[in-house]
Amino acid sequence: MAVIWKRNAGRTGERGSAMLTAVVALSVLMGLSGAIMALILSGKRETRSSEEGLKAMYLAESGISNAISNMVAGDMSDIGTAANPRTFSSGTYWVDVEDNLNDTYTLTARASYDSGRGAIEAIVRPQVAKLFQTAIFAGNSSGDPAYVMPFGGKGSSGDVINGDIYSGGNIEVKDNAQMNGTLRALGTITGAAGQTGILQPQPDIAGMSYATNNDFDVAAMFAAATYQSSPPGGSAWEMPESSPAHIFRMDPSDRAVYTNTTAKHDYFLEDPYENVNLDKNLNGSNATQITLSGVGSKPGVSGNEAVYYIDGNLWIHNLNTHSFKFYLPQNPGFHVTFVVKGNIYLADNLFYLNQDKDGVAFIAMNDPAEPDSGNVYLGDPSDGTLKRIDGFLYAENDFYDNNLSQTGSRDVTLNGNMTAGDQVLIDRDFQGMHSKLTVNHDDRLIAGTLNLPGLPSQGGKNTGYTVVSWRRLPIN
Repeated sequence: MAVIWKRNAGRTGERGSAMLTAVVALSVLMGLSGAIMALILSGKRETRSSEEGLKAMYLAESGISNAISNMVAGDMSDIGTAANPRTFSSGTYWVDVEDNLNDTYTLTARASYDSGRGAIEAIVRPQVAKLFQTAIFAGNSSGDPAYVMPFGGKGSSGDVINGDIYSGGNIEVKDNAQMNGTLRALGTITGAAGQTGILQPQPDIAGMSYATNNDFDVAAMFAAATYQSSPPGGSAWEMPESSPAHIFRMDPSDRAVYTNTTAKHDYFLEDPYENVNLDKNLNGSNATQITLSGVGSKPGVSGNEAVYYIDGNLWIHNLNTHSFKFYLPQNPGFHVTFVVKGNIYLADNLFYLNQDKDGVAFIAMNDPAEPDSGNVYLGDPSDGTLKRIDGFLYAENDFYDNNLSQTGSRDVTLNGNMTAGDQVLIDRDFQGMHSKLTVNHDDRLIAGTLNLPGLPSQGGKNTGYTVVSWRRLPIN
């Protein structure tokens, strides 16, 4: 009996030990299950939060797209507010639109989706090309399918264009011409790579209404001019130094051989109150200065930051000097726009005093009553001394050469740009020789580091906006 009792007691102890182990194991498993369930629930909450945050970011992106679409249509207003957001796809968003006043806009979109939040800032710029965006532009407004913008020259005489080029017709590049920019054309491009089938809009000159939207109507001011002789040469109609129009002389007698061929009054950009210097080296080191009224120590109202409107022709052509320099040492620099309802004749060199601060635009408008108008002529008609032009040039019609094949004009440099509503028709080949054209595109207007008064915009509506920068903002 004693033996039997001991055997049962051992089995009973084994069963108790196994049960204790099972209870411990079950407790561990239950604890693990609880931990796993907590992890699963936490993961689900994190996943849900992440999904809601992602959806909020998508809503903010939709808000940016909505704002850009509105801007293309001409609506530059905000979309919703924090107190009254726009509802979309079970979420909300609002967008603030800020004009940075430098041809860019800042769009700030904030969005919510359940507990998720998202915010995006985008800086955008209009895609529509501006008047002075290319080094050379020929819109071919006449629609001539045979129009070709040519570039050539052998060896060191090869043309050099540093900047983009556009032709509303065709482009031909040959010999040793160097094109350091993107070529675009509505028609064909031969001799170089580029983009074809491109149609770019024309500048909206008529929409500017320059006859009324100007600072100084030069022809009207010359109603008070007096006829007298002065150092620039001959006798001419002149204004007193205190007048902003004193930088012009009308119909000088010593250049009648040129002005007798034009249909309107001729205004010559030359300052009778400054010394006349020859600048025999044609490099601007001894150029004749053009100074403005009302700045520095000059009398009268300020002639700077102004649009000068001229109903007539404008000449830069003097028999006693080869060069003129826009002279304004004070900040912000020489900033003037000349708008001419007629032709512009650039025969003498034009220099900035300060390449970083100064800027001058020349705009030749078409006169419906005068067939020969809206053109820019490059070259000295008598001795071929044109070498350099600092400035932004626009012709509503065409660019023409004027004696550029002369020995003195074998190499002409333009620091700015050349824009024609119709065609660039500069003939630089003569008796086997080529007059080299160098254009260095001045991108300060496009970059927003230079502002000139009264410049026209490109015609037509914006086709879109380029995103300059894009970043996520912290959630407040």
